[in-house]
Amino acid sequence: MIDSNTLEQATIHAARLGNLEVLRELVARNANMNVQDDRGYTPLIIACYNNHREAAELLLDAGADVNKQDFGGNSALMGVCFKGYPDIASLLIGRGADLNLQHGNGGTALMFAAMFGRNELVKLLLEHGADRNILDFRGMSVVDLAVQQGNEEAVALLQA
Repeated sequence: MIDSNTLEQATIHAARLGNLEVLRELVARNANMNVQDDRGYTPLIIACYNNHREAAELLLDAGADVNKQDFGGNSALMGVCFKGYPDIASLLIGRGADLNLQHGNGGTALMFAAMFGRNELVKLLLEHGADRNILDFRGMSVVDLAVQQGNEEAVALLQA
């Protein structure tokens, strides 16, 4: 019999690699799909951050919490907006990701997308109702952050 700690570590590792075969086996063994590593990363956060869409889908189907945050307050959606993965963002949004969830510094997925020039994601988030009026811990809006980064396209999208 494999202990729960071993299953949890295997789940995190398989998510990092996008190893569907191992993830399926772990689901069959009832491994915890919301386990967190020493930074609070869940298998879903890790799979999404590493652009493993099929693994993310499998994890969501197995009960992974789409809105679970790491110890810094980052969600899977925030991670894909930072990295620039619109396909996975669409998956997460379709599975109920909170578009306005704030991380430890008050940032949102929309703020990450605007700050890092992920304008396709800015558009996607706005189309799905992301709140452009949320302020971060410094009192800055997403428009302020886009201006600060020189992202004129995001500014135009946000002010439309």
